Amino acid sequence: MESKRAELLTQILARASEAGVSIGTAESCTGGLVCSALTDVPGSSAVVRGGVVSYAVKVKEDVLGVSPSITSDPKVGVVSAECAEAMCVGVRRVLGCDLAVSTTGIAGPGGAEPGKPVGTVWFGVSSRRGVRSKLVTFAGDRSQVREQAVREALSLLLEELDALR
Repeated sequence: MESKRAELLTQILARASEAGVSIGTAESCTGGLVCSALTDVPGSSAVVRGGVVSYAVKVKEDVLGVSPSITSDPKVGVVSAECAEAMCVGVRRVLGCDLAVSTTGIAGPGGAEPGKPVGTVWFGVSSRRGVRSKLVTFAGDRSQVREQAVREALSLLLEELDALR
């Protein structure tokens, strides 16, 4: 584990523990890598409730409660703020956690859509403060896009934990 990532993970878990905040993830394009990064740290079970890998649209809908009106709308779809927000709200409900982050995007090499190139990733964050989303477009191949998305998701968790203080 690289030192910068290890430091970020240590900060997330320490702050969550201090605040009594449990964490969950809802992941599509990252395929569970965010939850895996969190659980790589010994003692993470004190705050990490788990994660839902909702790679398939039906899992987004049936497990996380993302509305088909979002997933089937060609102007919105699964790579959108609306989907990212619904995913993190849904995983908070499913896991009973206090704070959740979600990822949904196009890691590549294919899958680009008009206005949504490879590297497009939407993130959602949900806590008692509400829900918000963020769009980032990453450069690189599939593994690079996914790794950058994991780092961004972890940074968003830390930002939200700081805001909850």
